[in-house]
Amino acid sequence: MTTLTPRLGLPFIAAAQAQKHVTHNDALERLDTVVQLAVQAFGATTPPASPFEGDVWALGATPTGVWAGLGWRIATFAAGGWTHQSPRPGWRAWGLGDGVLRVWTGSAWDAVGGMPGSVPLLGIGATADATNRLSVAAPATLFTHAGGGHQIKVNKAATTDTGSLLYQTGFSGRAELGLAGTDDLTLKVSADGATWRTALTAQGATGGVMLHQFARLVPGAVPAVPLRGMVYYDDATNRLRCWDGTVWRDLF
Repeated sequence: MTTLTPRLGLPFIAAAQAQKHVTHNDALERLDTVVQLAVQAFGATTPPASPFEGDVWALGATPTGVWAGLGWRIATFAAGGWTHQSPRPGWRAWGLGDGVLRVWTGSAWDAVGGMPGSVPLLGIGATADATNRLSVAAPATLFTHAGGGHQIKVNKAATTDTGSLLYQTGFSGRAELGLAGTDDLTLKVSADGATWRTALTAQGATGGVMLHQFARLVPGAVPAVPLRGMVYYDDATNRLRCWDGTVWRDLF
């Protein structure tokens, strides 16, 4: 005869058993934990210094202290001490800390329906990998405001690192805009993804702009509302002209 129920591991009361209340209360304590299971946190490794009666934690792989050796167990503080149970595949638990419902797969607590605060990989219509941890395949991707402005931030760790936007054709680089190894904004282009040429640099220290290759102004008509310092190539006279604030002056 078995002594525990097959699913929740609740102890049976044996025939003619003495002190039946001990076994009965043990079963009630286990039920009190796993029914409507809610945990303080998932992946916990360090026992709290002052736990509250009835608090429950879903432990991580290698917990420490009084939890040592109880990897992946569900630990409950009750009657001044700790009890623990092994979750079964399919058990669900609500995370009081992150507000996410998770299910035990047999090796991890995976989110159910909602998204946790942090996931190692995320693919939307595409497969994410260790390098491209967020991958999106879609006709368009929209980032919009939530009541005001909106910023897209590309952060790098140090000046010599790179934080940039890379534009590709068939997964081969064609243009790169950003902070490539310096804190100056650079625009680089490539015809084949192998040979790169720097076209423009905006210096972080001065704000000055440098053209590294040739520049061409498309010939056109006189601007209707010129601003001081405006330069254009006059298609009628074949001259490069600049507005000094009063008159147009020929630069050559």
